[in-house]
This record gives sequence, C-alpha cells and structure tokens, in this order.
Amino acid sequence: MELRKEIDRLKREKNAVILAHYYQIPEIQDIADFVGDSLDLSRKSANTDADVIVFAGVNFMAETAKILSPEKKVLIPDPEAGCSLADSCPPAGFSEFREKYPDHIVVSYVNTTAEIKAMTDICCTSTNAVKVIESIPADQKIIFAPDRNLGNYLNSLTGRDMVIWDGACHVHEEFSLEKILVIKDQHPEAKLISHPECQKPIQIVSDFIGSTSALLKFASEDNGSEFIVATESGILHQMKKRNPEKLFIPAPPLDSTCACNDCKFMKLHTIKKIYNSLAEDKFEVTVDPEIIEKAVIPIRRMLEISG
Repeated sequence: MELRKEIDRLKREKNAVILAHYYQIPEIQDIADFVGDSLDLSRKSANTDADVIVFAGVNFMAETAKILSPEKKVLIPDPEAGCSLADSCPPAGFSEFREKYPDHIVVSYVNTTAEIKAMTDICCTSTNAVKVIESIPADQKIIFAPDRNLGNYLNSLTGRDMVIWDGACHVHEEFSLEKILVIKDQHPEAKLISHPECQKPIQIVSDFIGSTSALLKFASEDNGSEFIVATESGILHQMKKRNPEKLFIPAPPLDSTCACNDCKFMKLHTIKKIYNSLAEDKFEVTVDPEIIEKAVIPIRRMLEISG
C-alpha cells in the first residue's frame, strides 16, 4: 500500500501516467491509469497529456508510445520485457523478404519492432486487422507480418491471399489441444474462446475467436456462464472483475506445472519496478529519429482507419 501511495505521489509530481496491458499481473492492472489491448494503448499513447508515460507492457508497445509521442519521456519498468513474436521478425531478414515482393504493400502487426514498422505501409492489431485489410484495394497484393497464425486466419476471413512472414507468439503457440479437450469434457457447457494467434487446431474447436478486447467483450455479453480462455492468462483478471458470477478457466499449455499460460516477458514487471522506474527515471525508451519519422506513418494510418 505504501508503494502505491508513493507511485501516486510521483505521478502527480512528474505529470506521469501508467499504461498497462491486459496481460500484466492483477496488481499492476489495478494501479494503472489505463488498461487495454494494443490498439487501445496505441490510442492512449497518442492522446495523453502526460509528460511521462510508464509503460507496463513489452518493448514494442513502449516503442510505439515513443513513436507517437517523441517529445514525451517513455519509461519501461523492466527493459528485458521483450516479445517472442516481435523477435521472430528480425529487420535484416524481413528487409530481404520484402524485396522479393516489390509489388506488395506491407501490413504489419503492431507486435513488431520500430525498425519493422519503418518498413511497413499500414500497421494493424488483432482488433482492427480485418478493417485494415479490407481498406486496401482487392487487387493490391499484400505481405503480412509477423504472425503466421493471425495471417492465415485473416486470409480465411477476408478471402485474400496475403504472403505471410513465418513468425509466432510463444504463448499462443503452446496451448495444448489435448488438454483443452479434457477440460471441455469436464465442463461440457463451457465455451472455448481463443485469440487468432493460436494455432489452427485450437481455432477450429473454438466457439469464438477474437482479439484480447473482443474476448473480454464476448465473455461479458454472452449468456454462457463458463469459458475456457485460450490467450495469456492476465486477461482473466479483467474477465473476473467484470463478471464475478461466471467461471473462467485458463487454457493449459503443452508443458507446464501450472494450468495457465503466462507471457514470461509481460510478467517481468512488478509494482516495485514501476516505482523505481518513476522515482529514478530508469529505463527510458529511445527510438532513432529517422526510424520515428518512417514508423509513425503506418501507425497513424492504422489509427485513422480504426476511427
């Protein structure tokens, strides 16, 4: 409690705001000024009047905040909070890949580094990806990066034939279909809801597929009372807060001693680290100005399309 008071004091003193992704631990979600998915956090980064942004998320999210607000100080409580999906698309390799398809435009997921965004025509999130792709003329060829599962899912929804970079998220790749089916046998009324970054076998048996915010909305609005949730387990905190009368079961991964699937990078942040970052201006996020100049264009295009 004392740390929370000190964090509040520092926020007032420095005109700071804390942004937290849904995958953060419950204690961080509860002290954040704003909790959201990638699209919501992108909007908040662009619109906040704060002088300092403390980003309890992963590096690419903090980079996006810096790209949208280069005049602001952006801090990340633990600089080791990377992203396996972003890491699966290295800039040098993607640049070579892109050169093979000179007549294609690039749609990249926000789960990429600033360097990849600088090679992108339009960014997207899992929330607005269909809208982004459908805004592009049907005869325009597209490269989609970096998530192969989301890319293939979008091809099936839109009827496009996008060229897809072969990347993936370690969390969403590791769900066990066999263990999920066992849970479904134990809870025959439970609905399986999954993120489109999950592999196709998980998608096929799902009752609903959607972005993090879409899963949260579905869990609140659907008349079901039991849900098996195939995405990072942090979202269950918000689901339970909004629907205390419903049962939410985390979908299990292939190899784990626990029954949930956590992002090891998201879970690096702690209340203590947030305090230290604010108190000492530790771990400021910097992006090369030339990269910012290029990377801001596809992000703004995404935000314009999303409305």
